[in-house]
Amino acid sequence: MKNFFCIILITLLSSQTAGAGVPLVQKQGDSLYAIRMDSVIMTIDVNGGKIRSFRYGDREMLSQLPWPNAYGSTFWTSPQKEWYWPPIPEYDRLPYSVKQRKASLVMTSQVPRTHQYRITKEFSVDPTDTAFVVSYTITNMSPLERQVAPWEITRVVNDGGCIFFDADLEDITPAGLMDFKEKGDIVYYQPDAKPTNRKINADGEGWLAYQNHGLLLLKRFQDLDTHQPAPNEAEIQVYVNRGKTYIELESQGAYTSLKPGKSLTWTVRWYLRPTKDCFQ
Repeated sequence: MKNFFCIILITLLSSQTAGAGVPLVQKQGDSLYAIRMDSVIMTIDVNGGKIRSFRYGDREMLSQLPWPNAYGSTFWTSPQKEWYWPPIPEYDRLPYSVKQRKASLVMTSQVPRTHQYRITKEFSVDPTDTAFVVSYTITNMSPLERQVAPWEITRVVNDGGCIFFDADLEDITPAGLMDFKEKGDIVYYQPDAKPTNRKINADGEGWLAYQNHGLLLLKRFQDLDTHQPAPNEAEIQVYVNRGKTYIELESQGAYTSLKPGKSLTWTVRWYLRPTKDCFQ
């Protein structure tokens, strides 16, 4: 983060950390758990270990569309060419086992016979800057050494928001597929409602943000060198579904070789704050 808009983000985050309360984890019904820190609540579903909701007070940031693969935030293994579509049920929608702690939650997937990774997700809060911390661990349960990368997919509603991150405009591919604009080191895009699905790849600087309805969602993760993503994948990806429906904000970690029984862990820090629109 190195330009004026990045300074705004840092100031916004640091100015609202004083007096943060103690995080609270609560079970809600048969399959939902909530983690609360002051006015921000993250709700996680045992089914798929998905983040179903991320809200500031009563203002929701994530898509709540009732269609499959159109809501909340999920996690897949990368590259996608190894499984294509639909998402692997054990990772995306089948029940995870749960360990509830006072200030954190750990969910562990079943191991599919076809892909043989175990996914573990730990959800917690860092009171020092009120980040919601999501750590994903991929464990190779197969008898072979394999290569894999972590991949977080977060869905938001396409109804007037703005996506932005730190990248060079010419490095967004395919060129011209989405109408990204540039201000300093920042590229930004106010999604349209074309009748086609579109997706871009970009080499970012370890963060991805979305503004909508007076809220800012900022996610921070490991900044990758250009050679580190999985083949035909990228550190940052944006998918816009056809029409005025939903958007996927995607980030990936490094493509890593794992020997049998070995693991990799990748962490994403989520922030949610009230804010004014910066790119009007």
